Amino acid sequence: MNDSSIASLQNAQGLDDLYPVLSANHLTAGWHKKRPSLWKEPRTEFQPLHWRYEVGRLALDQAGRWIDTELAERRNLLLFNPVGDNDYDTVRTLVAAYQMIKPGEHARAHRHTANALRFVLDAEPGVFSVVNGIKLPMIPGDVLLTPGECWHSHFNESDSNAYWIDVLDVPLVHLLEPMFFAEHPDKYQAVVEQPEDHAFWFPHARVQANLENLPAVNGVRRLMLGAGKCFATTDLAFLKLDKGATSGVRRSTASRIFAIAQGSGVAHLGTIEAQWHKGDVLAVPSWTSYEILADEDALIFEVNDEPTLRKLGFYKESCA
Repeated sequence: MNDSSIASLQNAQGLDDLYPVLSANHLTAGWHKKRPSLWKEPRTEFQPLHWRYEVGRLALDQAGRWIDTELAERRNLLLFNPVGDNDYDTVRTLVAAYQMIKPGEHARAHRHTANALRFVLDAEPGVFSVVNGIKLPMIPGDVLLTPGECWHSHFNESDSNAYWIDVLDVPLVHLLEPMFFAEHPDKYQAVVEQPEDHAFWFPHARVQANLENLPAVNGVRRLMLGAGKCFATTDLAFLKLDKGATSGVRRSTASRIFAIAQGSGVAHLGTIEAQWHKGDVLAVPSWTSYEILADEDALIFEVNDEPTLRKLGFYKESCA
């Protein structure tokens, strides 16, 4: 605050004189702020949304006519929530995207602060990722982890396009601002290990077997993947719903992204209704009620930011 500001404060004859001086000195009168800072319950501008894999896949196929991995590095379609000028975030702390890699292509190696995962939708033998030198196959239904700061790249040595869903906590990193990013100096990562099992890889067959060993509660089984040692910010789970089963109506302060592994049904997300099928993605922002019903036996992959909220003491839930 300079001498001119001090003089203006001293000469103020009322609040109309005071407010401009405060603003010029980057001060806001708490009783005169533009918007409330406290409210009775959580609120968000983010909307519940539904993306169809049928649309995403066709769009990627079309884009693949003109965009290769040299031009774009990653050929992906971000599932963004239409909030303000946002064209990236799916929910407040997470982003999801459809990605496609064509036969013979290699997505160059890079690393970043944010955690990332791949949920494989369609891929033939010969599609794989390399994470810190570890070669991991990409089989439909598999979940592959790329913890923050791990080098990662993707390869397609099959004869068909491969498709998967990416989920990253980049929006959370943007909010907290500790982002680092680097491209691999050699562009390519050498494979140093090809394990039959690894903490970064959740094969579909193993997930299915583990789900079958769980007791069903009203036709619903929920398997936590236990990825906490690799991902501190998110929980990963699979829901198995028998035909006619429902998740029940739920609401919590966590933000959630659901990806359909198999089956079809309907979801009530806040005020919208979505008819979902394999490969579709559902976004449930914080404190938005949701219910997922299965028209046939279904398997659904879930990513949420519950661990982050629990660590901060901000997690609450409601059944209505």
